[in-house]
Amino acid sequence: MRLTTGQAIVRFLANQWSERDGVEQRFFAGCSGIFGHGNVAGIGEALLEYGNELPYHQARNEQAMVHTAVGFARAHDRLRTFACTTSIGPGATNMVTGAALATVNRIPVLLLPGDVFATRVANPVLQELEDPRSYDVSVNDAFRSVSRYWDRINRPEQLPSALLAALRVLTDPAETGAVTLALPQDVQAEAHDWPEELFAKRVWHVARPVPEPAALERAVAAIRGAARPLIVAGGGVIYSRATEELAAFAEATGVPVGETQAGKGSLPWDHPQAAGAIGATGTTAANALAREADLVIGIGTRYSDFTTASRSLFGRARFVNLNVAAFDAAKHSGESLVADARAGLAALRDALGGWSVPAAYREETRERVARWNSLVDEAFRASPEGLPAQSEVLGVVGEVARARDVVVCAAGSMPGDLHKLWRPRDPKGYHVEYGYSCMGYEIAGGLGVKMALDEHREGDQPDDHDREVFVMVGDGSYLMMSSELVTAVQEGVKLVVVLVQNHGFASIGALSESVGAQRFGTRYRYRTASGLDGDVLPVDLAANAASLGARVLTARTTAELRDALLRARAASTTTVVHVETDPGKPAPDGEAWWDVPVAEVSALDTVRAARARYEKDKKAQRPYL
Repeated sequence: MRLTTGQAIVRFLANQWSERDGVEQRFFAGCSGIFGHGNVAGIGEALLEYGNELPYHQARNEQAMVHTAVGFARAHDRLRTFACTTSIGPGATNMVTGAALATVNRIPVLLLPGDVFATRVANPVLQELEDPRSYDVSVNDAFRSVSRYWDRINRPEQLPSALLAALRVLTDPAETGAVTLALPQDVQAEAHDWPEELFAKRVWHVARPVPEPAALERAVAAIRGAARPLIVAGGGVIYSRATEELAAFAEATGVPVGETQAGKGSLPWDHPQAAGAIGATGTTAANALAREADLVIGIGTRYSDFTTASRSLFGRARFVNLNVAAFDAAKHSGESLVADARAGLAALRDALGGWSVPAAYREETRERVARWNSLVDEAFRASPEGLPAQSEVLGVVGEVARARDVVVCAAGSMPGDLHKLWRPRDPKGYHVEYGYSCMGYEIAGGLGVKMALDEHREGDQPDDHDREVFVMVGDGSYLMMSSELVTAVQEGVKLVVVLVQNHGFASIGALSESVGAQRFGTRYRYRTASGLDGDVLPVDLAANAASLGARVLTARTTAELRDALLRARAASTTTVVHVETDPGKPAPDGEAWWDVPVAEVSALDTVRAARARYEKDKKAQRPYL
């Protein structure tokens, strides 16, 4: 079959399927793109010609379209995703941040950046980086370090092997992340005779690896020997759809469950063994249990510094790590159980044969969680005066959201507050990107989540398309990337965007204060002779959102916010609810540490005091050797 390289790519992608547990689905839902001279005549022409096979979606920002693909893929438990195409130069490098986010979070997305001429007949072309060391280097080499697989297609004959390698990585839960195929613009448009079998339906089977018997025996022995075990549930629990198996395991054994950001929602918030969020943004309940645990059972977690409170949280506990990726299972010198989370939990439960923690430990978990829940209730209670606290805003959103609605967030102070305060009732109800914590993910990622929910898929709940997506975004993140509001309006995808205005970088402001830096450079203020300490800038983000085509509602009190959210729920189009908050009202503290080095010497009293606290807290760190 004679096709251009671009046409061959589109035809191939349209015929790739994933399968798990007997359910097949197309792996690529479509291709997002922004066109320029690096891809308009290749991938662009192919999408025009074969758009009935691989739908095209227009984006406004290259980084944002990768975020949308990530949100979509995560909502699909990594069994579906999008391809993303750009021109050469700035269009391509704009995607590097998105690639890093996908790879850090182990989420599949295929990137197809245009590249300079493989033939070099017109070098240097517009937007080409000239490297005097080699003509084989382009800006797309920047993707190498943030991609799980990277290739450059300099000849059409190289394409079949590269495509198959790309799909192998994308559909492997242990290896997945961003995959980049750099496509020279002349090769994209070059015709070639392709074998027919390249475009046949190909099903990529996503396995559920079971534990190796000897490893299972060692893990069971470690659990049986523990008096105060604690489960740390990560994103792997949700991606493998192991939440019911986790609940059964926790109920049978009585082991309490702390949840990472990606794992939040693994248990309903009011489950008897649910200890809530764990780590630097965790609850007092989960963190107290962690400090006294003698065994940590990590399930589908990569143990980020927020989860371990910078390796200060788990005392002298031993580790049993159940993970589909051997790299993560081997962390902290734990007993390594390389397996699918659902299959591994089932095997552990069977092998433990009715073993359970003492009744007193179950009761301790309930008491600690009850005390934390009282603190949350108080944080949600509306203040009688002044602007609402961010925690009050989250409380109102939680009241309005239904059990199967989804909250989306990524950066700033809200992910920390959501992690410890949000009360999920559905495994997919909590979607916070905190592996990369990328400012600007929120609206674009929320768009991908809602696109996934709006699909009519076999086996879905009948009301899946009615699930609302509440995007929580602060003014700092909104100013970095609000462009995909336009895409949501264009595609007819409804979002409820809660835009929290506190006139600065609240999260970094608090962090700055904690290291003695006095919130320097974190407020949005006019410049004066002494610095950026003048009046608040007259920024009208509500007007900005309206100019992008969204419906906009404003609120200054929790009562007004509740009314606006109810109206936004009832609307049929994307609605932005703008609310000002008081950044001086913090959420309850989870009593955990995060290692951010403080200047060792300084003339500032605030810094010297912060350094003294830092040196004291750092003594709790352990090497996990």
